[in-house]
Amino acid sequence: MMKILLLLGFVAVALAEVTRFDGKKIIRLKPVIDEHVLLIKELANSMEVDFWSPESADLVTIDIDVDLHVPAAHTDMVYTILQQSGMETGVLIEDLQAQMEEQLDNRTPDPRTHSYTKYNSWDKIQAWISSISSSNPDLISRQVIGNTYEGRPMNVLKIGKKSSSTKPSIFLDCGIHAREWISTAFCQWFVKEALSTYGSDSEMTGLLNQMDVYVLPVFNIDGYDFTHNSVRFPLAVSHKQDCGEKDPLQDVRVPSLHRRADPNSGNWTRWMVAVHPNPCPLSSLLSATGASSNPCSDTFCGSSPESEIEVKNVADFIRRNKSSIKAYLTIHSYSQLLLFPYSYTFQLAEHHSELMTVAEGASKALRSLYGTEYTSGPGAATIYPAAGGSDDWAYDLGVKYSYTFELRDTGRYGFLLPESQIKPTCEETMLAVKYITSHVQKNLY
Repeated sequence: MMKILLLLGFVAVALAEVTRFDGKKIIRLKPVIDEHVLLIKELANSMEVDFWSPESADLVTIDIDVDLHVPAAHTDMVYTILQQSGMETGVLIEDLQAQMEEQLDNRTPDPRTHSYTKYNSWDKIQAWISSISSSNPDLISRQVIGNTYEGRPMNVLKIGKKSSSTKPSIFLDCGIHAREWISTAFCQWFVKEALSTYGSDSEMTGLLNQMDVYVLPVFNIDGYDFTHNSVRFPLAVSHKQDCGEKDPLQDVRVPSLHRRADPNSGNWTRWMVAVHPNPCPLSSLLSATGASSNPCSDTFCGSSPESEIEVKNVADFIRRNKSSIKAYLTIHSYSQLLLFPYSYTFQLAEHHSELMTVAEGASKALRSLYGTEYTSGPGAATIYPAAGGSDDWAYDLGVKYSYTFELRDTGRYGFLLPESQIKPTCEETMLAVKYITSHVQKNLY
């Protein structure tokens, strides 16, 4: 028994250590013929590769950039196969570990101190949520909408001038995908800007006087904490599926590696079970849904709609408040896109023309600050079909203005956007968000 306990102790220590990625690369492939697409999918089936963009092999099509991390043990073989195929191949990140270290700037503030220009750990964000809500009682309140799988409280911040009656509102969430750190940084920035400019900025003052903004600073809290303390790049993290497989992000076999459903690949949609007996969404209109029925996949859709407790907590909150919620904004990275429904079908949304006009106006506003170019449009037609996203779900629930932001950049840094880019990214994104909220205000009734 003592030997078993000692062995389990060693395993626990190994899993608790932060995984390193020395010498590993992120490569970009440019498939231009069907054979290239087939080759990428065959590689994904024959070895564990970490897709950065798109999120899974199912979403690979001709003429889109495919960014992926290949296990170090297979790098030489993969390069040989790619060269033989004639597919254009480039290296985005030469040394993943070096880039991870460069992502964080050289400043060394108090480890207990929250900063709007750094990627804060969950502990810092949790303390910030408590502090900022208690320090600004006239404009902000918080409520716990439920706990995560690991028991962490999911706090929603309600920002707006106090009113005796229910005001129309906007719901903003960040960090559905754990490794997208710039996303969570934006929600914190938004709260800061809302509080610091109320009373001096007429646009923000008008918004908070007339409407409330619900902000969920970190959606996937368990996963976000995991990316800071263990493995930096998982799409989703949980403890439901005991895969006992080789970790695609490490070159070792990990006992009892646990995975979870991707909170944004199929776990939202209400129609998926009715469409197909497979638990993942499947539409006859789509050749690829972007969600997997394999419980050991990074894009596992879950055993049923809203099977993930975090998704259910948010969905229940939005349903309870759907009469007042007029817009839903969800922040992701990377690709510099402003998307709206639909992603699960090529069919245009009922309000397509208006949604497109607003998206183009918001992208123009964003571009005006630093010249950052965004592409706007419905998800399926703009990038690729992908079922089960939260923006489609919110729109079908009746939230007309439903948008997904994919923030900087277009692949040079990917999920490792340096901290030096937090401020400009958030500043320009604020302009786009304020453009959308201004339109929503003008069209409330």
